[in-house]
Amino acid sequence: MDDTMKVEKADIEDIDSLVELRLDYLIGDTEYCGSLFCTILYCRIVCIIALVGEEEDKSMITHPIEPIYDYNSNILILGSFPSVKSREEGFFYGHKQNRFWKIVSKVFEEEEPRTIEEKKALLIRNKIALWDVIQSCDIVGSSDASITNVVPNDLSVILNTADIKAIYVNGKTALKYYKKYTEPVIKRPAICLPSTSPANAAWNMEKLLTAWKCISNH
Repeated sequence: MDDTMKVEKADIEDIDSLVELRLDYLIGDTEYCGSLFCTILYCRIVCIIALVGEEEDKSMITHPIEPIYDYNSNILILGSFPSVKSREEGFFYGHKQNRFWKIVSKVFEEEEPRTIEEKKALLIRNKIALWDVIQSCDIVGSSDASITNVVPNDLSVILNTADIKAIYVNGKTALKYYKKYTEPVIKRPAICLPSTSPANAAWNMEKLLTAWKCISNH
């Protein structure tokens, strides 16, 4: 029993230490410990292979899209960082399944924009400034969970130009990085709206529209 407790408390971050630990158990020829060792070792190898693969795919990306705003903008909406599709398209919320443009156009009772120019016009016409919290980061594809080494955007370019009455963030990931990097600098809280990402399947269009209607109150 004491030996099994030692195995459970072993530092499984270090496979070498597990190998050494197994050699100790070989002396006692404990079948259970051998089975437990193999299970732990297998799990750790799988995890390490996955992490190595992720690190190889991860690369530092700089935000390629300029913010949209003008002197009349009175609200600012921030996402976290552009997806692969958005980076390829060269504009915000480029993934066809993202509901951002559908929601914003419905809030202001306009037709959904199709082209980049139509999207820009929708924002400017309705006094919306749009950007993201992160200026650059290490990221795997479009995975928010993989984001590391964050450098935040400098929002002063917008805040010094327009009289922004309210700042909104699109989803909890944007809120997380806003609170960590941006709010301590600009000393302004952000209102978190439910993410328009297709991954946020718990929020259908009707619920999203109800939550997002607040952006028209300014």
